Amino acid sequence: MIRAVIFDLDGTLVDTEPLHFAAFNEVLRPEGIEIPRDEYFARLIGLNDHDCFAIVLRENRMDAGEEHIAGLMARKTVVYQAMVADREVLYPGAEKFVRECAHRFPLMIATGTLRAEAEAILRRAGLRELFVEIIAAEDVERGKPAPDAFIAALGRLGRIMPDSDPIRAEQCIVVEDTRAGIEAAHRAGMKVLALCHSASAADLAAAEVVRDSICGLELDDVIHALGGR
Repeated sequence: MIRAVIFDLDGTLVDTEPLHFAAFNEVLRPEGIEIPRDEYFARLIGLNDHDCFAIVLRENRMDAGEEHIAGLMARKTVVYQAMVADREVLYPGAEKFVRECAHRFPLMIATGTLRAEAEAILRRAGLRELFVEIIAAEDVERGKPAPDAFIAALGRLGRIMPDSDPIRAEQCIVVEDTRAGIEAAHRAGMKVLALCHSASAADLAAAEVVRDSICGLELDDVIHALGGR
């Protein structure tokens, strides 16, 4: 039985992954680094800012100390927020599907982006009130593919919605768009609906259900495909 839905944000509900990619490169160019687009979308997408900067700096044999990374993250936040401020980033069909899910289940966000960024995007889209809570990058010690965000989301559901029959991990659908997100959800014991917004169906084949897009998605179809009720 499905009893909750946990959404990723970037690349799942909102078309912001290209903006994150551009913001990373704008910040890294003064360091003498340029991330190729295919490399970012093949292996860095889905990671939080800290882990992405750490990997790129180490691979380029540059200072990957926490102070340096923190400075890059702060600059990237400013750049990204300026990019996203006046853009319509919600995927077509995302609002409809979120509202359909919210009518039947409690919803959570589990994202590798910062809380302020997630809050701003969801409020501008008029969707924030549909989510019980947001688990953001600063709420967990490890980013995806570690399961921390999804475990934290389940724990928050338990605290906010106390019940004699607590929601279990296997009763959650996670909606994701990256291999890192799928791995994180599976490590948390959850089922995954993967959307091919940022990667191919072949790349996301580990998910229980794979669909081309959130546009036109029907919740009953997903639940049926998962074998749930």
